[in-house]
Amino acid sequence: MFKKNQKHIQADFFGFSSSLPSSYLDEIEESMEKSFYELIFSRIREDDFSCLYSEIFSRPNAPINCIIGAILLQHKHGWTINELFNNIKFNLLTKVALGLQTLPEMPFNQATFFNTQNRLNDHFVKTGINLLETLFDHLTTEQLNIVKIKTNIQRTDSFQAASNIRRYSRLQLLVEMLIRLHRVLDDADRKLYEDLFGPYVQKTSGQFIYRLDQGEIHLELENIGRIYQRIYAELFPRYHDIEVFKIFERVYIEHFTVVDEKIRLIETTTLSTDSLQSPDDLDATYVKKNNTSYRGYVVNIVETCNPENQLNLITDICVSANNVDDSKNLHERLDGLKEKTPDINELHNDGGYGSKENDEKCLEYEITQIQTAIRGNASVVDITIEKTDADQYQVSCLCQKVVATKGRKLYKAVFDETICATCPLNHQCNFVKVRTDQRRRYYFSDKEYYRKKRAHNILNIPPERRRLRANVEATVSEYRRTMPEGKVKVRGRFKTMLFAFATGIGINFGRVFRYLNGDDCDKIQFSSS
Repeated sequence: MFKKNQKHIQADFFGFSSSLPSSYLDEIEESMEKSFYELIFSRIREDDFSCLYSEIFSRPNAPINCIIGAILLQHKHGWTINELFNNIKFNLLTKVALGLQTLPEMPFNQATFFNTQNRLNDHFVKTGINLLETLFDHLTTEQLNIVKIKTNIQRTDSFQAASNIRRYSRLQLLVEMLIRLHRVLDDADRKLYEDLFGPYVQKTSGQFIYRLDQGEIHLELENIGRIYQRIYAELFPRYHDIEVFKIFERVYIEHFTVVDEKIRLIETTTLSTDSLQSPDDLDATYVKKNNTSYRGYVVNIVETCNPENQLNLITDICVSANNVDDSKNLHERLDGLKEKTPDINELHNDGGYGSKENDEKCLEYEITQIQTAIRGNASVVDITIEKTDADQYQVSCLCQKVVATKGRKLYKAVFDETICATCPLNHQCNFVKVRTDQRRRYYFSDKEYYRKKRAHNILNIPPERRRLRANVEATVSEYRRTMPEGKVKVRGRFKTMLFAFATGIGINFGRVFRYLNGDDCDKIQFSSS
C-alpha cells in the first residue's frame, strides 16, 4: 500500500534542531544539504512513484522520497552502498538533506533500497517509463523557470560509459560460462559430467587461459565448441529455466554454428558488437573508437548554452548501447527535447550527429543545426545547393547557377564548360568533365544537400557563437569525475540510466546552488511544493 511521507514537513519538537547551538543551526541553513532538501527532496513528487506499490491494503511503504533522495546523494558523492548508509546513520547534514529530524531515525534498510531499484527497473521494462527520468524532467523544468534560463540555444555531446565488468577475452568468456554452469548442476550431473567440466573448474577462467600458449588458444576454442554442443543437447533441455543456462544459450548461438552436423567457431571478425561481453551485464555492447575498446554504454546529454544565461543546465539525457550512432540517438530524442523546451531554435553539435533524418526533423521543428567537424570531404570549389521545390535543387558555384535534374539515385547539375574555362578555380575543380559535349557535371544526393546546409549554417552566425559547442566538454568532465578509469560503478543499462539521471540532477543542482549563493546574486526564495 502506498503512503506519502509528510513527516518532514512539520518540525519535530524532540528533533536534533532543538538541541543544537544556534551557530550550528545557522551553518545548517547555509549548507548545500539544506538547499538539497529545499530544491530537490521537497520537490520529489511521491505520487509519481505510487505505481510501484500495490493498491491492496497492506503494510505501508518506506518513504519513497527518502529512497529516491538517497539514490541521488549516492551518485552525487560517488558513495558505495556502505558509505551511503553510514552517512544516513551518522552524518547530520545527510539527515538534513533527506528531511530526517532525529538522530536515531533510519527511514529504510539496505534490502528496501535494493528492492526499490528493482521495482524501478521492472516498471521501466513493463512500461518503457524511467521514473527517475520523469523526476529529472520535473526538477529541470522548475529550475529553468525559476532561474529564468533561456533554452532557445542548446548543445549536445556524448561520452562512453564503460560498464563495471571484467574485460573477458573470447576464450575466457567461454570458460567462465562453463564454470558458472557447473555451479548450478545437481550432484548427480556434476559427477556424470566430471570429465567434461573438470579441466575448466579447478581454477578461475583467468588462471586457465594464462597457462596457455598462443598456439593452443584456437585448439582450445574448438574443443570448447564441442563441449558447448554436448551441453546444449544433453543438459540445456533440463536446466533451461535457470538464468545462467539462458545466458549460456545466447553465448552458444553467438560464438558457434553447426555445419554438416559439425560445430564450427564463428570468425572473430564477424562477431556482432551486440554479442555478450560479460555474464554480469547482459546489455553491455562493444565498440572500438580511436584504437580504444569500450564495453558498456554511451550517454548523450543536451544542455542550454545561450550566451546571455548566467548558468546553463542539462535538459536531456539519453543512455543507449555504445554501438548506436549519435545521429540515431538525437533523432529519437528530438521530439521530447522540443516538447520540454518548445523555444529551442538552435542546436550545436558535431559531425557525428549529422543525418538526413535529423536534418528533416530539425527543419520540421525550425531548429538550425550548428555543426563542427562535419563528416564528408570538403571541396576547394564552394558549391551552394538551394532547394526550390520538393524535388528540385538549384546549384551554384563561383561562375554559374543551374537547375539540377533528378536521376535514379542522384541529382545532376550540368555546367557550361566554356564558362568554366574562364573560372579562376578551373584547374582545382573536381566536377566530372565530359569531352564530347563541352560540359561538366556535378552529382549529389539529398544527404549532401543537408550536409552543405549545415556547413553554411555555422558561417551565418556571429563568430562568438561558433565555439559554443566546445564548452559542453565541461559537463562531460563532471560526469567523468564520477567514473574511475572511465567506468560507471554499476552494471546493466537500467542502473547506468539511474547513474546518468541521478548525476545529471546532481550537476544541475550544484550549478543552481552555486548561482543562488554567489556574491553577485540576489538569492531566490524557493518554496517547498
